[in-house]
Amino acid sequence: MQKMFENISIIGDGAMASVLAMLLCEKRQANCESRATSHEIRIWGYDSEQLKQIQLAGENKKFLPGYKLPGSLVFEPSDEQIMVNADLIVSATPCQFMRSVWKRLKKYVPQNVPIVSVAKGIENNTLLRPTQILADVLDGKLKTAVLSGPTIADELAKKLPAVACIATDDEELAKKMQHTFNADWLRVYTNTDVVGVELAGAMKNVIAIAAGIIDGIGAGDNAKAALLSRGLAEITRLGVACGAKPQTFAGLTGLGDLVTTCVSPKGRNRSFGERIGKGQSVKQARMANESVVEGIATCESAVVLGRKCEVEMPITQAVYEIVFQDKPVKTAISELMNRQLKAE
Repeated sequence: MQKMFENISIIGDGAMASVLAMLLCEKRQANCESRATSHEIRIWGYDSEQLKQIQLAGENKKFLPGYKLPGSLVFEPSDEQIMVNADLIVSATPCQFMRSVWKRLKKYVPQNVPIVSVAKGIENNTLLRPTQILADVLDGKLKTAVLSGPTIADELAKKLPAVACIATDDEELAKKMQHTFNADWLRVYTNTDVVGVELAGAMKNVIAIAAGIIDGIGAGDNAKAALLSRGLAEITRLGVACGAKPQTFAGLTGLGDLVTTCVSPKGRNRSFGERIGKGQSVKQARMANESVVEGIATCESAVVLGRKCEVEMPITQAVYEIVFQDKPVKTAISELMNRQLKAE
């Protein structure tokens, strides 16, 4: 029987952190019933007061309301204690905040304990992916992996059927993480293309903003289908230029995650874009959601990365101009539709 990680520390207290805590605690309980075990699942938040409020409420009312957190979940506000005895660390902090969080925690990170990231984004200025940020801050001493896929937290909390992917170049680590996170309602695959999985997860949020704009202006299903197909081509071009495998973008962390993010009414990035399409200002659309809209910062990084790699990214460029340069939506769409004709 494949071994699983047992003492797991979750860094972050957002929706994905909470739902993974639910999953892992449930698996822990099942293991306790089948054999004697003392392992535990811990969760930490950047703001200890907010973490305390989540603990007192028994649910994450801010980021995942309506779902009770397990009584066995350990809330640990101490930087020094959160990773003591951990054999796996989950980094569930949004990409743009990862560097500050891990700089704060660096001196407490135990040696030889792998970290799996669930963040999706490209860091501004450095253009680093989440696992690259971890390697940069922690001096590249720890093994890292990525957990990604079409995994909307609210649906995971309801235990609706879903799939995800563990990406790492360490086969043994991948299998152990696969068995750790796999559940009756969450099927976990493995993948070795860390670059492709992370770039697909980051870029789909940018395309989702565009999808929301299309929904907001009522452009129709033909336009939405065109956006997803051309958006996927754009993401693939960038990924391959950065060293990713082309087939990754046709899989669940590429096409699968893109579809979910672009069609789900619960998606933060799509909803942000929809509000803009309906006439709200960028500032108003941002303030309407307490959670981080990852695609905004990622879009800024992606434009720079695309230029650096000499990759044509017209949809990303259009989203950037709408969000950061106040270009009217109709103007941006007209310019996209009137670009020079070419083969697909």
